[in-house]
Amino acid sequence: MKVYTLHTKQKLPISIDQAWAFLSDPKNLKTITPEYMGFKTLSGDDRPMFAGQIIQYIVTPVLGIPMKWVTEITHVVDQRYFVDEQRFGPYALWHHKHFLKEIPGGVEMEDIVDYKVPMGILGQMVHPFLVKPKLKEIFDYRRQKLIDLFGEYKAE
Repeated sequence: MKVYTLHTKQKLPISIDQAWAFLSDPKNLKTITPEYMGFKTLSGDDRPMFAGQIIQYIVTPVLGIPMKWVTEITHVVDQRYFVDEQRFGPYALWHHKHFLKEIPGGVEMEDIVDYKVPMGILGQMVHPFLVKPKLKEIFDYRRQKLIDLFGEYKAE
């Protein structure tokens, strides 16, 4: 069983209050997801984030095939971090940690995603040219969208 890790960091010129308000609101996930993914929340985005929250989405991750994705918010520490875990969806394992840290002139976001592709050895074979590049593309889109929304961080 091969577990992969995606690790990203981004600095934004906003307060931790602004960052938390935006990132911990499940409704904003659509905003930072590429349009071609056909992202639509079905349920679970009607209240502020809390541990135990179940959120259901429809996504179109590959080949235009819509897929249901169900995640659970398993941990929340206000303005510091939250964790979402896939309960049903395209991955054999999806564990996504979102960290926020105040820095001079803004906030640093850190994401650590541990994931496993389905279909055993076949999944591992397609990972380098299908799954890994797609995840990188999605997180690169998110990085640029957050810059578009909040501006580019400039060290003080």
